Amino acid sequence: MEAHVHFPTYQQIRRQQLWSLLGELPERRQPEARLLRTEQCDGYKLEHLVLDLNGIEPVPAILLIPDRIRKPAPGMLYIHWHGGNYVRSKEELLDGRPVMPAYAPVYAEKGIVALAIDSWCFGERRPYPDPADGIKGETDTFKEMLWKGRCLFGMMMFDEWQAVNYLCSRPEVDPNRIGAFGISMGATKAWWLAALDERVRCCIDLCCLTDFEALIKAKGLSGHGIYYYVPSLLKHFQTHEINELIVPRPRLSLNGAKDHLTPPEGVKRIRDHLYPLYARFGKAEDCRIELFDCGHQELPEMRQLVLEWLDRYLVA
Repeated sequence: MEAHVHFPTYQQIRRQQLWSLLGELPERRQPEARLLRTEQCDGYKLEHLVLDLNGIEPVPAILLIPDRIRKPAPGMLYIHWHGGNYVRSKEELLDGRPVMPAYAPVYAEKGIVALAIDSWCFGERRPYPDPADGIKGETDTFKEMLWKGRCLFGMMMFDEWQAVNYLCSRPEVDPNRIGAFGISMGATKAWWLAALDERVRCCIDLCCLTDFEALIKAKGLSGHGIYYYVPSLLKHFQTHEINELIVPRPRLSLNGAKDHLTPPEGVKRIRDHLYPLYARFGKAEDCRIELFDCGHQELPEMRQLVLEWLDRYLVA
């Protein structure tokens, strides 16, 4: 950034540039929702929804509404991972993953309304019903979109952005207290979303703060799915330049030093770039980027930090 440029102005300009790299996107309009059914769970009500986010295909979703809610309540967009599992997607909010316990009990206990959607190619949006054809569905979708001037990651991000619009429209939710959370693919989408949309007041991402150049150097490109790759991105942005669009909003990023998807030297490079920016705004304590002695997983001490971050920046 040039020294004479006002940083918020710089962020606005760069945010529009980032949007422009995501291919031809659908028309921006208010999402519509259809309620399929409601069920009572332990500590929360769960709405099963079908959302119209993009005008192309319906988007199945679940909305968690705590029993002990204090309106208006904080809202969380929960973004599921990839993991090569194309069948279970939005249900990750309820069931967790082998590497991470479920977050539904956390949100219920803390009074956070949480929304999770099926991403393109996952869950009820799989192009092919056979679970064995999951990767085929993802690659076919990527290729077809590319032919049509679209970008799979761009379409994914548009849906998550529209999901924020829907979450903000709910009468239970305080639109000034919106968070984004995810692990792995969900983590990448969480920090992209926070960079693209200032309404995300708190970003929490686990196990995927990947520096692009460090990934190339480590010959790790095959570790990420084809959805991850945005045409011409590196002509305009490195990872730290996307993440600086989140400054000075609260940011917690927890990663594994043994995670081949997230080379640790790249995490350090991003941290070294962001910490001074947060300090410039007097918000040094609002950004925490950590490496733990683990792989692609959430450790109990990582969960404890997430809980503290939720209490401090969304619930309080």
